[in-house]
Amino acid sequence: MDDVANSAPTKAWTLYSNRQRWIFLAILFLVSTSNYLDRNIIGILLVPIKHEFHVSDSLLGLLSGFSFAVFYAFFGLPVALWADRGNRRTIITLALAVWSAMTICCGIAQSFVQLALARIGVGAGESGAIPPAQSLIADYFPPERRAFAFAIFMLSASAGYLLGFVVGGQMAVHYGWRSGFLASGIPGVGLAILTLVVLREPRTVIGFQSVNREDFRAVLRALFAKKTFQLSLVGLTLYFFFAYGALVFAPMFLVRVLKVPLGTVSLAYGAVVTVAAITGNLGGGYFADFLALRDVRWLSWIPAAAFTIAFPIYIGTFFCRSFALFLCLGGAGFFFLSAGLSPVFATVHLVCGAYRRAVAIACMFFSANLFGLGLGPLITGMISDKLQPTQGVQGLRFALLVMTASLLPTAWCFYRAGYRMPDDCEE
Repeated sequence: MDDVANSAPTKAWTLYSNRQRWIFLAILFLVSTSNYLDRNIIGILLVPIKHEFHVSDSLLGLLSGFSFAVFYAFFGLPVALWADRGNRRTIITLALAVWSAMTICCGIAQSFVQLALARIGVGAGESGAIPPAQSLIADYFPPERRAFAFAIFMLSASAGYLLGFVVGGQMAVHYGWRSGFLASGIPGVGLAILTLVVLREPRTVIGFQSVNREDFRAVLRALFAKKTFQLSLVGLTLYFFFAYGALVFAPMFLVRVLKVPLGTVSLAYGAVVTVAAITGNLGGGYFADFLALRDVRWLSWIPAAAFTIAFPIYIGTFFCRSFALFLCLGGAGFFFLSAGLSPVFATVHLVCGAYRRAVAIACMFFSANLFGLGLGPLITGMISDKLQPTQGVQGLRFALLVMTASLLPTAWCFYRAGYRMPDDCEE
């Protein structure tokens, strides 16, 4: 029994059949879909929220980004430390119940301040989802299959994004914006029960004595000693700055600048983005696994190439004056944004060490959410407000064009990270 415990951190996937792995992944996919639905639904609801509370674009950026991200980031690290030592199934279940309840509170908010406070609660709850979920996936699947497993898992972001657009947009059009929050939050309570019943924690079989006993500072020292981890962290932060920060204003751009009805935006743009994300995630994950068998550095070089290609596409997207052309270019851009994302997490899990997975991912999301998601929408909104007196509604167009520039240093970080990967690997 001692031999099993000692080998467990790198061989936990041997405890489960292939069928069990995919069932667990399906449950974690649903959990993450709920996560991204409750996070992203606010993007399609910003227009009616602005009309009801009469707030500036800067405050909308604060609501959609910083108020969520700051508590997500600061709760994420201690929760991840718990996840590297405790029962990850329990953590995920509790987190899901909390953020679902707080999303319901968003739907019953009667003032902008109440809505912002509820969004803080959503951020705090969601901090307990992705790091322990990714840690479990890394235990469920062997290294040579992880990039594709993470690609499928990351499709949950697209599913949540689509549901946010369709559910949020259609509910807002027909029943008011509050109904969108209620429709997204209530199912999460039932999903929390399903998660508790179906998921398995490998540590209950192999023993909790096999988990990390390093203190928090030792974990951070070990992670930041690796150049690959440093560059990946900076790269993901810049990625969030644009993909989860500035792009939250894309629906508003279509409604305000291109004069597209909100209901049309929720269906057409949501569908295009989802198709692009599905094909991008699966394609990026598959080719990352395929090429990494020959040279592990491709796990970082695929993101570098994808984000470089996305840059000129998004420049063209935000210069568009046609909704149809915006959909074509925006879909192509989102394809490459998605294709580069899942290999990033496969890279981190390959270099962080089996004992530090949840903390490693939490560090990534701490920086990505606090500075990327937290500041991205806020800065976009501030630039738009600053330009509005002289440029009118076109100020939002120029704000989005400025934010697109962050894709170039994003690509450079992952290009450089690839060169250090062989020396930093620690499975």
